[in-house]
Amino acid sequence: MTTGRRAPRILIIHGPNLNMLGRRDASWYGRSTLEEINAEIRQAAHVLGMEAETFQSNHEGAIVEKLQQAVSGYDAVIINPAAYTHTSIAIRDALEILDIPVIEVHLSNIYKREAFRHWSFVADVATARIAGFGKAGYIMAVEAIAKMVGRTQS
Repeated sequence: MTTGRRAPRILIIHGPNLNMLGRRDASWYGRSTLEEINAEIRQAAHVLGMEAETFQSNHEGAIVEKLQQAVSGYDAVIINPAAYTHTSIAIRDALEILDIPVIEVHLSNIYKREAFRHWSFVADVATARIAGFGKAGYIMAVEAIAKMVGRTQS
């Protein structure tokens, strides 16, 4: 029996160089490719009754435009801004426009890395932040979103 309610939609945005996962330093980023991670994200969302759309770009403007599309049509955003975490006011401003949950995800623990990685332009506009759990951080974010949009009990 269908209720007529559409499944909540999550937009997952991957920033620069994440398309090179599987080739980058495995001690920080793990061995999985972005395609493998995206498949796990989509599967986790499906199990929880949600839809996940993934997007990766090495271009700041493309990420900003995709975030602007999230103003209508998405129920939450999960974003790994990658290097733009520490440099992009434009991405921060695009996230600030959103009136939906936003979770910032980082594969590595950015606080165990170079000092310049400790600062995030996204942190103060994100609902939550997950860092240092590798690809499992994305699944944690999907599960948290499910609770935020009422798909599971807290």
